[in-house]
Amino acid sequence: MTNDLMPPNLLASIRALIQTARQKVVKEVNQTMVLTYFEIGRRIVENEQEGNERAGYAQETLKKLSKQLQGEFGRGFSAKNLRLMRQFFLTYQNWQTVSAKSQKLHFQLSWSHYCFLIRIKEEAERKFYELEANTNHWSLRELKRQFNSGIYERLALSRDKKGILELSAKGQILETPSDAIKDPYILEFLELKEETRYSESDLEEAIIHKIQEFLLELGKGFMFVARQKRISFSEKHFHIDLVFYNRILRCFVLIDLKIGELTHKDLGQMQMYVNYYDREIRLAEENKTIGLIICRSKNDALVEYTMPEENKQIFASQYQTVLPDKEQLKQLLYNQE
Repeated sequence: MTNDLMPPNLLASIRALIQTARQKVVKEVNQTMVLTYFEIGRRIVENEQEGNERAGYAQETLKKLSKQLQGEFGRGFSAKNLRLMRQFFLTYQNWQTVSAKSQKLHFQLSWSHYCFLIRIKEEAERKFYELEANTNHWSLRELKRQFNSGIYERLALSRDKKGILELSAKGQILETPSDAIKDPYILEFLELKEETRYSESDLEEAIIHKIQEFLLELGKGFMFVARQKRISFSEKHFHIDLVFYNRILRCFVLIDLKIGELTHKDLGQMQMYVNYYDREIRLAEENKTIGLIICRSKNDALVEYTMPEENKQIFASQYQTVLPDKEQLKQLLYNQE
């Protein structure tokens, strides 16, 4: 049969079928492997609990076990990896009671993900990163980046105790405009050094160049729409730096970039942009437009007294071009609690 006689969608449909099957096989193999490591960790711990928990004895046992397993199954069973499996079980053993009804544990991430997650001591924080990594399909590299940028602490700082508990139980849920806002935004991936002089157009250009990373920093549901979007009325032209759409909140998100300190004029201008989009662009079934000014510094009191008391559309957040000090963020969170 020649290509001319081949049904037009046959190749595409078969290719999609094979790719789906391969992905399913990889996922099932990964889950089986992770569950096996969990069981290995369990048996190591149970051996210790039978009175063999003395440090010297336990270490010697792991070395001998590792030597035997590596001889049969390869380097993946080093003493270091066996200790990781032990810690994996100790970290997730309480999950077994939750999964008892199904008689099976379901580990959705890769072993490399779990090796990183078990280093996070706070259970609520670890659960949050596990949920977000699974929901958003974060690679290990992206998981590490999100952790190092302190996304959990940055989101938690804007929430009460109930909201913080929901983060660990449900991950980041977008229900209101404020749920989508972070403060600060961490833009270290732009590689703009703190001491370097750059303009707002340089900042915008760097974001466009790293738009995939910027979308990840913005969070769930964001789609890029336009840059330097021109709006015109009364023979005057204005340009909105960046326009996004959030498919979860079903609204436009307008972003202006300021490399200096936020002023009341900046807030007034953003209010004008939002009003224009609400009246001229958004559809009747869409929600009201969000305006976000990402600036180098701001005065919270200025924002509070410039905007209406019931403001739910205009936000101002600072940005940093270096990763934050996670310990300082944690201290702020604990003090808040």
